[in-house]
Amino acid sequence: MKSLEVFLIFLRLGFTSFGGPIAHLSYFHDEFVKKKKWLNEHAYADLVALCQFLPGPASSQVGMAIGLSHSGLWGSFMAWLGFTLPSAIFLALFATGLHFFGHLVNADWIHGLKIVAVSVVAHAVWGMGKKLCPDKERVTIAIASSVAVLTFTHPFTQVLVLLISGIFGAFYFRLTSELPHTPLKTHISKKMGIFLLSLFFLILLSLPILRSLTSSSVIQLMDGFYRAGALVFGGGHVVLPLLEVEVVPAQVSKEMFMAGYGLAQAVPGPLFTFSAYLGALTSSGPILGATICLISIFLPSFLLICGTLPFWEQVRKYPHLRKAMIGINASVVGILLAALYQPVWMSAIFSARDFALAAVGFVMLEFWRLPSWLVVITSVLVSLFIY
Repeated sequence: MKSLEVFLIFLRLGFTSFGGPIAHLSYFHDEFVKKKKWLNEHAYADLVALCQFLPGPASSQVGMAIGLSHSGLWGSFMAWLGFTLPSAIFLALFATGLHFFGHLVNADWIHGLKIVAVSVVAHAVWGMGKKLCPDKERVTIAIASSVAVLTFTHPFTQVLVLLISGIFGAFYFRLTSELPHTPLKTHISKKMGIFLLSLFFLILLSLPILRSLTSSSVIQLMDGFYRAGALVFGGGHVVLPLLEVEVVPAQVSKEMFMAGYGLAQAVPGPLFTFSAYLGALTSSGPILGATICLISIFLPSFLLICGTLPFWEQVRKYPHLRKAMIGINASVVGILLAALYQPVWMSAIFSARDFALAAVGFVMLEFWRLPSWLVVITSVLVSLFIY
């Protein structure tokens, strides 16, 4: 029953979580920290920081970790399935009927979705900032992290910023009291964790060998999409050039590739579900191709997060690491702040009307305490009226 509960919650989030990975982390924060109280602010920030270090889509990994803590490996799978299924099915269907939906790509309602993402991310930055940056030192770390991420746009910048913030925290901050933290249950053993991490590397190394020994299009897809999911840092937008190399122009035209990517910005759920769209256009066929590509690109994240978490609570108990987490948590707020500006703000706020709609959405979330799905629907309806 716990795994069913996880599936239903993440399925609802999969239908309503617009705005990209940073916005997804905001939705998760609202659902599992504020409402469900499955974990507290510091445990959630720790989890976000860990997933920022790992390759793959951070928001999906956070979701998998939450499902894992609630009901084990099956819960982790159900969290991924519920959050991923809505957008994956929609994009796969869109791939088979692009000429019917192409005129929607630049519609006003999509602009409304981008604006509401500003409200959601601003709400998350505000809430996490109040708790994780209560003094001038941590505010300074957050601002410096934000400036660094915006100035140096390399995918590894976030990892480097988190690392530097952690080192600074380990040597600067003092543990005057125990950090408020509730251990994250994993329900799996360390032996299982070692097995999952070993499986991650085994698949990563064996697929290229199999690809060189066979002409199977299925193996080629599995290799390309698994490698993209296993080696990319920085989330969905960074994986775009890797996927383009794999399928354009051999199986998907440049025009079809960009049309699908444009729509992927507007649908809820993780951007990595763009893989289902590409798979549906390949020679493997809509159902088989979409399934292969979708599973292949997310499997590395599943193996990594589930393999790492059994060791996480033990590792974070070391005093220097606990002090490092103070700096890392502040840095996470800074990274969220940078994302609020670029790409969220820069892709949505172009006029006074845009700013007004985003501000109203923020007030609805922060002060009226309205559910995020209601704010999304309201913002989209208003955007259809005013644009």
